[in-house]
Amino acid sequence: MTEAEAKARIEKLATVIDDYRYHYHVLDESIMSEAAADSLKHELSQLEAEFPMLASPDSPTQRVAGRALDKFEKVTHKSPMMSLHDVFNKDELEAWVRRIDKLVPGQIHEYFCDIKMDGFACSLVYQDGALQAAVTRGDSLVGEDVTINVRTIENVPITLRRAVGYEAFLVGRCEIRGEIVMLKKDFEALNQAREAANLPPFANPRNLAAGTIRQLDPKLVAERPLNFRAYDILFDQPDLLPTNQAAYQTIAALGLVVNKQTNVAATVADVLAFAGEWETKRASLPFNTDGLVVKINDRALFETLGVVGKTPRGAVAYKYAAEQATTVVKDIVISIGRTGAATPVAVFDPVVVAGSTVRHASLHNADEIKRKDIRVGDTVIIYKAGDIIPQVERVLTELRPADAKTFLMEKELYRQYPELVFERPEGEAVYRVKNTSGLLLLKRALQHFASKAALDINTLGEKNVAALVDSGLVKDLADIYLLSRADIIGLDRFAELSADKLVEAVAKKRNPPLQRFIYGLGIRHVGTQTAIDLAQHFKKLDRLGLATYTELKSIEGVGEVVADAILGWFVDDDNQALLTKFRSIGVWPKDITHTGGRLNSVSFAMTGSLTAMSRDEAADKIRALGGVFHSSVTKGTNYLVMGANAGEAKADKARQLGTEVINEQKLLELLS
Repeated sequence: MTEAEAKARIEKLATVIDDYRYHYHVLDESIMSEAAADSLKHELSQLEAEFPMLASPDSPTQRVAGRALDKFEKVTHKSPMMSLHDVFNKDELEAWVRRIDKLVPGQIHEYFCDIKMDGFACSLVYQDGALQAAVTRGDSLVGEDVTINVRTIENVPITLRRAVGYEAFLVGRCEIRGEIVMLKKDFEALNQAREAANLPPFANPRNLAAGTIRQLDPKLVAERPLNFRAYDILFDQPDLLPTNQAAYQTIAALGLVVNKQTNVAATVADVLAFAGEWETKRASLPFNTDGLVVKINDRALFETLGVVGKTPRGAVAYKYAAEQATTVVKDIVISIGRTGAATPVAVFDPVVVAGSTVRHASLHNADEIKRKDIRVGDTVIIYKAGDIIPQVERVLTELRPADAKTFLMEKELYRQYPELVFERPEGEAVYRVKNTSGLLLLKRALQHFASKAALDINTLGEKNVAALVDSGLVKDLADIYLLSRADIIGLDRFAELSADKLVEAVAKKRNPPLQRFIYGLGIRHVGTQTAIDLAQHFKKLDRLGLATYTELKSIEGVGEVVADAILGWFVDDDNQALLTKFRSIGVWPKDITHTGGRLNSVSFAMTGSLTAMSRDEAADKIRALGGVFHSSVTKGTNYLVMGANAGEAKADKARQLGTEVINEQKLLELLS
């Protein structure tokens, strides 16, 4: 065969083999048997070996793995490979749409939906139609050049397919992004082969795909059946790609695989219907998935919306509810219920399980912790019992850190509640507060709630509290807001006038200042100043209830013991029920909404007494103007107010620190 004849034969073979590859991988059609295709590839490789000057870099034979690398080179993406913001339900999806509506009001949106693949993100760069580079996502800005490995993936075209109407994409730079996945059938076959060879099975397809593509030896990569599925295309002529639907059509025409399970939705309801359909049918998909990708279909509008951090505003990942999730136990706190029972609770960073966010799980009792060997620092599997109550299924001991802390119930009871005495009655699994009934705990809690530093309900003294609790009219703190004149008059100690005063006094405190309400809840170790600090930091009670251990510890004055106490209070089921009841009857603290004022960030301390107002009233006025009030003088204190009968200790410290000392008249001028 002459060189000219070999050249013509090589070109024809390459065309037929590429056509076979396109029909097989992209269209899921077979135009010839696999054996026939292998025979053509074999002939092509022989001709190229005989006429090496005719071997082209984009030949189908060039998928053969090359030499092993010492390392992967870093490559900066021309455009960041961004991740997506996750949404988990209808409300979060609608909230995303409302944010878009605020940015581009009056526009009707179309949504392009695709199955979210559980794979390894990669970008393919083609120059004049030929594969130039394959780059991993990396940190979204800089990835690794894995071209030598990606060239071994059978369904990645070495050259883009020439299709009528799409010729423009074969000129210049064209970037196609997608996921490298291992199909479920290939993963199962690979594991069966490993088991037959007495080798341990691989854990999951996604990790295997990621680990494979980052192997330095491309021969190993070539032995594993990887698959590339595209989801985006970047090209310098955006008018050729008006919608994401058109982008998918273009990608397929150029010879790459895109998912066929796509949908253009006109409404959020249509998106949810599509999501529901594939949540039911996802087991039938060839790859693993945990949800959908939902994008604004109009690509010009998508670009206009821009990005927030590393996520585009115009797309979200709609995640299916996970039945299980893993998380790390940050702490184990002890919750004291209304009957005095002590319950250990695991606290961890927020994790989504079965469609809702979980931050804690009851560990029930000391015996259960010992049985499951749960330690602080352990990675645990969380599930929902009956799809409602978060539970710890088991510990992943293979991930246990060397400094994991064993939980000792009696030691922790003493550390977290040093002023209480606990006992474990014979035959019971639960520790309880010794010599304390549930009614006594309620009376103490209600007296604290009504105290001057808390809600300041002066008609709820010790004896009135006892009468209300003993009568059964008040079973929790919220019940005082449900009392009527008729309820109270029949009780000992209450006549018409005193009953009216109580109902009126309670009614005035339905929406107290946030710091007073926090203090009034009676969270252990949370005094008036700590309540103020928490209110100033979180601004809303709901935000305090969602705080993590790390966030609490970051607040000045909140140490390990206080953080434990706060977490323990908010994870208690009885306390959560109480907050729900408060909200349902219209009792809720005021949010802190001011963003500044005349005294914005100015810090005050005080010593002695004032004549024009009480110390608490002065502190409230300072905070209302954006100032900060502390009980002691610190380096950051701007003013020390010296009232009547003031001691010299704070004044001496103020002079040492350079804090300005003012009198009551100067304070009134600052407040007026």
